[in-house]
Amino acid sequence: MRRILVRSSLVHGRRVFAVTRIRAGEKLLEYKGKGLSWREAQRRYERSAAEDGHTSFFDLDDGRVIDGVQGGNSARWINHSCALNCEAEQVGSRVFILALCNIEPGAELFIDYQLVVGDRKTSALKNLYACPRCGSGACRGMMLAVSRKA
Repeated sequence: MRRILVRSSLVHGRRVFAVTRIRAGEKLLEYKGKGLSWREAQRRYERSAAEDGHTSFFDLDDGRVIDGVQGGNSARWINHSCALNCEAEQVGSRVFILALCNIEPGAELFIDYQLVVGDRKTSALKNLYACPRCGSGACRGMMLAVSRKA
């Protein structure tokens, strides 16, 4: 039985929704795609989506990237929200999406992208990676990672 479905979202484009009740802590799916070097991912990004900030890359701890467009699955359509109900967990070179709370049928799945792009968060960069209207009371207004001071 399918637990998720990809369809249009009121928040932004095509996204992932629960079809059945999903319990907190449940592993939903793996983020799949072709493994690339960060350098190759950067070249592909510059050729394809640099104008709108859209990407289906998932950054791995070892410096490689999973390209969800090539050989990917439904996980690439999970939308960003500052009020997430799922999180990504890396196990070796694999990434799994887990539910943080109970999710009811019909609810959209969200993760916080926490994107790391360059060193300085300029106004142009913040606009390029603006939060897609998540509506959270704690919305940071962008999909970029929060800076952490040492």
